Amino acid sequence: MSTFDINTITRENVKSLKPYSSARDEFEDFDTADMIFLDANENPFQNGVNRYPDPQQNSVKAILAKNNLVKQNQILLGNGSDEVLDLLFRAFCEPNKDNIISLPPTYGMYGVLANINAVENREILLSTDFQPQVEKILEAVDENTKIIFLCSPNNPTGNSFSDESVVKLLQNFNGLVVIDEAYIDFSDKESWLTEIDEYPNLVITQTLSKAYGLAGIRLGICYGSDAVISILNKIKPPYNVNELTQQRAIERLKDSEKIKQEIASIIEQREELLKVLLEVSFVEKVYPTEANFILAKVDDANKRYDQLIEKGIVIRNRTTQPLCENCLRFTIGTKEENAVVIRELKRLS
Repeated sequence: MSTFDINTITRENVKSLKPYSSARDEFEDFDTADMIFLDANENPFQNGVNRYPDPQQNSVKAILAKNNLVKQNQILLGNGSDEVLDLLFRAFCEPNKDNIISLPPTYGMYGVLANINAVENREILLSTDFQPQVEKILEAVDENTKIIFLCSPNNPTGNSFSDESVVKLLQNFNGLVVIDEAYIDFSDKESWLTEIDEYPNLVITQTLSKAYGLAGIRLGICYGSDAVISILNKIKPPYNVNELTQQRAIERLKDSEKIKQEIASIIEQREELLKVLLEVSFVEKVYPTEANFILAKVDDANKRYDQLIEKGIVIRNRTTQPLCENCLRFTIGTKEENAVVIRELKRLS
């Protein structure tokens, strides 16, 4: 069983770090309309964004905490999920010493961030059915392994990882198990957020870029124990989520019915495209998916990609990724966009 102790994986310089204290950290009552703010060297002329934003994004976190039945001190927000992931490297991975484990084919930023932070990325390929090879992963672990990254549902394969595999890693690894749930809203599986109090080494990342349709505002979410989040808060930039992003996030999060309708539409269109892909002559295999995209193996990925580009349809060619030779990834669009894709696939078939 895991004997996880956050003190053993936190970088020594981070442990002793005194975080930057901004003016808005020292005075947090943003709703006091009759106060005169002369503490932060801001332009005093009101235009809606002349003041620094709430550095802890409390209004956004309050909604997320309520919606997901977690505590606000279990949430960290970042400038996209990429900043959240980078903070995990910077807090827990010693450059030129520590390592992380990723499971290709998967989201490419894990490897990129490892390189940026001078951390070894130990790649353990998924199995042929795109599941974690748990024994091989645990064999690759040593005293300097700090994080295992799991993307579930996985990008680019679309499938979720088995609960058994995830639990075994959580129970047998003394570092952080980070589950990237960017696509969880399109899956029937329950989020691992329900287990956040059970496993102190569990960290979950989510985003408003996919199901919530806010890719343009760049808001990433990290859920973890109070201990993990406290450390990340020590090193995050003071105003890492701007005021416009916070306002737009609050507005969108309150529109839950519209979000549900859009997710339902995407899933419906996903099933329509799945049926068509199974009948296309040059498609050799369509992989099961729980995301807002479909991975399909074709006869010649480069040829079919170019053909669709000529028709004005941009998809993702994943043929260079491990286990994804001649695979194309189709993001699910609107009903109208889907109809065009289906029409052109039938013409090329």
